[in-house]
Amino acid sequence: MSAVHRANTWEISDSENESDDIKASSSSCVILDQNTSINESNTSSPPARAEDGSISPEGVKISGRRRTRRRTREEVLEELETRTAAKERRREEKDKLKEKKLQEQQIRKEAAERLNLLKPENFIKSLTAHIHAVLLQDAGCDVLLRTLDGLQWRNRIENQGLPNSIRWTQQALQQTEDEDEDGVIEEDQVLMVISHNELEDMVMSHKTVTNQSALTGDMYEGAESQLDHLYKYLTRTAGKVVTILVMIGHQQRSGSWGEDDFDLHLDQHHLDTEELLVHLQLYWNVAVHFLFGWQEVTDHVVALTKALSKRPYKALCGDPDLGFCMDGSWSAGVRVDRDGHGLAQVWTRQIQQLNRVSPAMAKAVTSAYSSPSLLLKAYEELPSEEERRRLLADLTVVGGAKERRVGPELAGRVHRLLTSQNPHLLLD
Repeated sequence: MSAVHRANTWEISDSENESDDIKASSSSCVILDQNTSINESNTSSPPARAEDGSISPEGVKISGRRRTRRRTREEVLEELETRTAAKERRREEKDKLKEKKLQEQQIRKEAAERLNLLKPENFIKSLTAHIHAVLLQDAGCDVLLRTLDGLQWRNRIENQGLPNSIRWTQQALQQTEDEDEDGVIEEDQVLMVISHNELEDMVMSHKTVTNQSALTGDMYEGAESQLDHLYKYLTRTAGKVVTILVMIGHQQRSGSWGEDDFDLHLDQHHLDTEELLVHLQLYWNVAVHFLFGWQEVTDHVVALTKALSKRPYKALCGDPDLGFCMDGSWSAGVRVDRDGHGLAQVWTRQIQQLNRVSPAMAKAVTSAYSSPSLLLKAYEELPSEEERRRLLADLTVVGGAKERRVGPELAGRVHRLLTSQNPHLLLD
């Protein structure tokens, strides 16, 4: 278009008086030049558009996206199988994870049930006290039977095992090596209840064996005594802990065994009895207790049964390093934050752990000296050792009807606790 304008301007500028023929020729030249420029522009533009991939020089339309190769049937089936296998693997992994979670939940549930069964109040229901039939010949045994029935503890009368004995069995809560065919585990504790006369028979039997120079545990021929039955039982059943309970009449309650019990007997008989007790303790690990009547025997049986019921739970929850420290709120300790909150309570607990120290007395010490370092600094400022030991003696203990003070005894113990370099020093 710019070429056209220049041509028109050139024609006008030459002459305004030219003939119409000249004007016509000029106009045709201009038109020719205009058409030529237009054709040139049209000729140059298609290659550029062809480079874009839309239109070819011949005017054929070409797609801008690369044509993909058509896949074969085998390739399609292979891709389908791959997707199906991946989906199957994901489904199997999901099922395995779900099954694993269910198994973990089942394991935790079973562990919680076993732990609940091992608690003393539940475990005692699985214990059975086996009472030898010989003990029923004594009318006082009714006290023991009524007590066991009142506590709803299982008991059974049997005519086997050690005569005059009381033993315990438990129903197995899980499979163990000590379990017998009936699923019963026998406890190691055995009580042997005898009278004072039967103890004297055992003394005479032991004296006879000793005079014959028999070895430990050997039997002598003749009528078997309680001592003979005991030796045979201990030889036959290893691992049993037998305790002999000797019932003494109420007329002997006034004195102790070592002073008044043998006043009516000869000194030689007294020595023979002591020799038997020492022999049973050293060679057979058998302890002998002297009780007054069936009521005390019953109390001993009840206490031992409760101890057996607590033993599995204590063994499970006890810390091997600190076996005396059981889990619970009383032993949970004190939480100390990063800003030091809780240290004052820890300091109070440390003082309170001393023997015969009440919370009020410990609070009196920690209120006057809020930290051990302040108390040590106060000790260092005093000139004499006596003044250091009595530094806390006059502190007032808040609480109670009467006014109290810490006293020199606790003050001395706290001083030894913080200043002593001897780890074996007794604070009391």
